[in-house]
Amino acid sequence: MSEHTLARLTATIKARRATSASASYTKSLLEKGAAVCAKKLGEEAVETVIAGVAESDEKLCAEAADLLYHLMVLLEARNVPIDAVFAELDSRTAQSGHAEKASRPKDGSPS
Repeated sequence: MSEHTLARLTATIKARRATSASASYTKSLLEKGAAVCAKKLGEEAVETVIAGVAESDEKLCAEAADLLYHLMVLLEARNVPIDAVFAELDSRTAQSGHAEKASRPKDGSPS
């Protein structure tokens, strides 16, 4: 997978906004709102964890693809561009993971 794959997926998800919910699973999720999209993402995350611990590599790949898709749908539901996620990842690569984690607020509030 590459950044180009995510760009194509983003474009496809955006295009689905203009279709009908009866013709598009993506549109049906978007119509239900961010909370439903987030719940579905959570379900896929659990399935990915289970696959990562107890299932085949092929199953893990399939669940990981589902997880990425549902993350992208949630981002679209919230109008958060994937480029904002890429920028956040880029900002974190300038330091070690330990340093980045230590720089986060300690009170549990997002930075």
